[in-house]
Amino acid sequence: QAKYLAQIILVGAQVVGRAFMRALRQEFAASRAAADARGRSERPQSAAASRIIGISLQEAQQILNVSSLNSEEIQKNYDHLFKVNDKSVGGSFYLQSKVVRAKERLDEELRIQAKGDKEKERKAET
Repeated sequence: QAKYLAQIILVGAQVVGRAFMRALRQEFAASRAAADARGRSERPQSAAASRIIGISLQEAQQILNVSSLNSEEIQKNYDHLFKVNDKSVGGSFYLQSKVVRAKERLDEELRIQAKGDKEKERKAET
C-alpha cells in the first residue's frame, strides 16, 4: 500500500518537475526573443542608451507618463513625480529613483535625436 503510494507521488513529482522545466525553458526563449526584437527595433545609439541606463525608452515614457519626447512635458511630469515620491512626504526612495532613471533615459534620447538632426542638416548642406 505505502509502496504504491510513494511510487505514485514520485512519478507525479517527476511529471510536474518536467513540465515546469519545459515551461521555464520556453519562457526564457520567449524573453530572449523579445529582447532581441526590441534591440533590433531601436536605433543603435538608442539601444546602447537603454543598456547603459538599464531602462528602455518605452518604459521611461510609461514611468513619466509621457507619450512623446517633449522636453517641457517630461520636465513637468518629472518635477511632479519626484516631489510626490519624496521620502519626507511619505514617498518611496525606490520610486523616486525610478523617476530619476526614466528622466535620464528620456534626456539621453532627446540628446541622441538632436545629434541626429544636426547630422542630417550637415548632410543636407553638402
